[in-house]
Amino acid sequence: MGAGHAHRLYRHGHSPVHGLPPHTKLAAAFLFVVVVVSTPREAMWAFAAYAVLLASVAYHARVPAGFLLRRLLIEVPFVAFAVLMPFVAEGERVHVLGLSLSVNGLWGAWNVLAKGTLGVAASVLLAATTELRELLLGLQRLKLPPLLVQIASFMIRYGDVITDEMRRMRIARESRGFEAKGVRHWGVLAKSAGALFIRSYERGERVHLAMVSRGYAGSMPVIDEVTASGAQWRHALTLPCAALVVCLLGWFL
Repeated sequence: MGAGHAHRLYRHGHSPVHGLPPHTKLAAAFLFVVVVVSTPREAMWAFAAYAVLLASVAYHARVPAGFLLRRLLIEVPFVAFAVLMPFVAEGERVHVLGLSLSVNGLWGAWNVLAKGTLGVAASVLLAATTELRELLLGLQRLKLPPLLVQIASFMIRYGDVITDEMRRMRIARESRGFEAKGVRHWGVLAKSAGALFIRSYERGERVHLAMVSRGYAGSMPVIDEVTASGAQWRHALTLPCAALVVCLLGWFL
């Protein structure tokens, strides 16, 4: 099972974090996010502690701060949503710089920003230190439904193929003088989308027939069996365990 190439989020390296088995990193990232979401929003210091933990992981993984911050821009739509919450939420109001803001909205915005940013940062670090092929092997090792793993594998493998098909269709349109300038050109774009769907569907049928002719019976063979030692599990689970301690302190202090 191979992805064929490294994805854009991946940063090649030989750090201790890169060397951990993929399923241990997947489990650690998932447990960390669960702990972060379970933390009471009033424990602001706890979220600062989580950020320090992630910064420590980034340091050991040799992932530059600039690389991480640029990837965090993906959460901009959620930031915009959070910014609007104090203005539209109901309940007790406070005045800040002449603006009437909802107290519940402010807490909700903080909750979304803090937990969302930490969750995205953990995901970015996971992607930066684990190749797509390894992620799929990790999901397989964690006993996720094989069908879901296969779908993810084909999405990764053929995503660039479909993108390249779209590029060729765009070049073909432009070489014939087409330029989308308004609503009257939407019909051409809709026909292009329909043609792309048909080509993709036919390609999928051909790929399926090729797989069946080679013995495919509903499950992909496991070529690389990834395993993890007890020490590797301990190193990977250091992050969620430390986060759990912070979370418990946040509930009881």
